[in-house]
Amino acid sequence: MGEVLHQVRVLNLGLIEYEIALKKMREFTFQRDADTADELWLLEHPPVYTLGLAADPAHGPGAGGGIPVVQVERGGEITYHGPGQVVLYTLVDLARRGIKVKQFVALLEQSVIDLLGERAARKAGAPGIYVDGAKIAALGIRVSRGCAFHGLALNVDMDLAPFSAIDPCGYPGLKVTQTRDLGIVEGKDILGQRLARILVERLEHA
Repeated sequence: MGEVLHQVRVLNLGLIEYEIALKKMREFTFQRDADTADELWLLEHPPVYTLGLAADPAHGPGAGGGIPVVQVERGGEITYHGPGQVVLYTLVDLARRGIKVKQFVALLEQSVIDLLGERAARKAGAPGIYVDGAKIAALGIRVSRGCAFHGLALNVDMDLAPFSAIDPCGYPGLKVTQTRDLGIVEGKDILGQRLARILVERLEHA
C-alpha cells in the first residue's frame, strides 16, 4: 500500500474517483497536527475536468462532452485528468519544513525535470513542465495553515483527446504530450514511484 521514505509516507491508491480523493485530501489536511508525517499519494482518476480558483469558464469544456467538471480550491486554470496519467498529491507541511510556496512549486517542477531529463523545461509565466513547447505535466496546489495539498499530474500513456475540448491551463491552442510519445517505455507505476522518490529527496534537501 505504501512505504515511508525519510519521514514521508508514499501511498499507492490506484484508480480513484476525483471527488473521493479530494474529500480525503481535505480531511487529511484539516485534521493533521504538528506531528503528522507528510504523505505523497500516487493515483489516477477516471476522466474529469478540474477548474482551479482562477479558471475562466470560457476556456471550456463546452456542454455535452459527458466528462464531469469539478471546481476546486487549488491554484491554476482548467486541466484534464484521466487513466494513464500519474497524479501525485503532495500533502506536505511546508511551514514545518521552512519551505515557501514558490520554492515548493519550483521543487515540484524540478522533480519532473529530473525524471524526464534535459528535454523537459519550465515555461515563463506558465506553471508546469513542457517538452518542445507541449505541456507534459500540470500542477496546482493549495496551502492551508502552512500545509500544501493537491499537487501535480504527469501525462504518461493516456487518451489526450479530451484536452482538445479545453484551453489547457488557460492557454488556447496549447499542445499537450505524454511520456509514451517521447519514447519512454516505462509505465505510470514505475514513473510514479520514481517521481515520488525524487520529490522526497528534494524535500529533504530543501
